Amino acid sequence: MRHLKNKKLITDQFSCKMLITTKTPRKEIVMSYKHITINERNKIEVLNNEGYSARKIAKILGFHHSTISRELARCSRLYRAKDSQVDYSKKSKSKGRKIKLTANLKEIIEKHLEKTWSPEQIVGRQLKGKLSFKTIYNWIYRGLIDIPLTALRRKGKSRKPKDNRGKFNIGKPISKRPKIVKKRTEFGHWELDTIVSSRGKSKGCMATFAEIKTRMYIAIKMPDRSQNSMLEAIERLVENLPSNCFKSFTSDRGKEFGCYKEVENGLGIDFYFADPYSAWQRGTNENSNGLLREFYPKKTDLALVDEEDLIESLRKINARPRKCLAFDTAFERFLHELNCLD
Repeated sequence: MRHLKNKKLITDQFSCKMLITTKTPRKEIVMSYKHITINERNKIEVLNNEGYSARKIAKILGFHHSTISRELARCSRLYRAKDSQVDYSKKSKSKGRKIKLTANLKEIIEKHLEKTWSPEQIVGRQLKGKLSFKTIYNWIYRGLIDIPLTALRRKGKSRKPKDNRGKFNIGKPISKRPKIVKKRTEFGHWELDTIVSSRGKSKGCMATFAEIKTRMYIAIKMPDRSQNSMLEAIERLVENLPSNCFKSFTSDRGKEFGCYKEVENGLGIDFYFADPYSAWQRGTNENSNGLLREFYPKKTDLALVDEEDLIESLRKINARPRKCLAFDTAFERFLHELNCLD
């Protein structure tokens, strides 16, 4: 193992570990009921295996926590998306009213959608109010009407609004990342994120780093959420560990990660970006941020957090035994990987 440069930063900050659940109080979110798709079940399986609670999964995917609890209960022991989908399909066949969509009605709807009529206009003129226009929208979103969202007057924008403020659309998507990263068998792949002070408090924030295999979690204070500050934090991390500790980084498309080119070209580390609205693709870091929030709730002015206090908080997180690590700590697993480096 190469000699580490900053021994205090490594032995103190890296003496840390993360927990599986978070106890930060949250407001209950009231939302309309919607069915869970097979794609969402796959995400639930990933997050559940990662150790997320039903409430945390519900918040990430936009469901009520009771919906997720019932979904997890579909499988008597270990939750599997495919098994749950089979159970859902069997029960769906024998409940509720039969769908009103006939072949003739489907033809009428598709014909007028192609003429750029809205579902409300189709119901008002052709169907004389015998059907709710919202039902047509639901059929379209469920794929029962063979018309893409782009055929709608609003192109389906009201269904899933996009907010690209402070984001960018270049860089390598997570789909290009080596498949081995997801398996957690190779050391050196990191997830990146930031946690910030409450709006109006200050610009103080922290860059957070989670090594996917060992669950090692590190946070570095930044004066603001700029690209330069993020690059400095990344360089500080890389300078204090052997270079072969870093094979890839994965983050969201926050503006602070616009420094990815400097990271790839200057530090030689591959940089990938998760898909929009897919926090589950960076589950290790997201969960770890929740653990750090137990020490620094969202109303905390992070600019005022003492460096020594931050190191102690990280030590506590990384020194907790983890079920997913056979009750080893992240620190123990991380040091083992360092000792195994060439």
